[in-house]
Amino acid sequence: MQWSFQFFFNSILLGVGLAMDAFSVSLSNGLYEPDMKVRKMCGIAGVFAFFQALMPMIGWICVHTIVQYFQSFERLIPWIALVLLGYIGGKMLYEGLHGGEVAKPEVGFSALLLQGVATSIDALSVGFTISGYDLPTALSCALIIAAVTFVICMVGLWLGRKVGVRLAGRAGILGGSILILIGLEIFISSFF
Repeated sequence: MQWSFQFFFNSILLGVGLAMDAFSVSLSNGLYEPDMKVRKMCGIAGVFAFFQALMPMIGWICVHTIVQYFQSFERLIPWIALVLLGYIGGKMLYEGLHGGEVAKPEVGFSALLLQGVATSIDALSVGFTISGYDLPTALSCALIIAAVTFVICMVGLWLGRKVGVRLAGRAGILGGSILILIGLEIFISSFF
């Protein structure tokens, strides 16, 4: 693969497309924790960027090694995303409806890891898209995807924080609803 404008442009477009779910979840996290510090925002965006880069590389490796096993697993991806986002969103929604907002809301590390996996698991199939790349080119593509995801997630967190301050007690309800809807969207769109 030759390094060209088209390679960088396509990698950026892949990053934007893959980061949309992570953007929505970041927006939800910002809503849920409106007084989040910049350092934590960078950590959250970094986790999403890491998983958005990792999953295409795992897919690339699968294509080059165990493609027949990966193809059978690919059917489970929408189900996994639905379960993970439904669980996290349901928990946020429940806490928002039942007074979970009394304590200062906070996005925990385990929830963040689940969100990172759930929003990036569909990126495994990008491994098929970049399977024609050699390893250095595939890694470069993954790093571009990570950088784009990081920026987009930071914007989502910032917007969520700004709106979350205005929503006060309803932020958990809205954030949980968004996560559930993202899970449903991933699941339903897999049938079309």
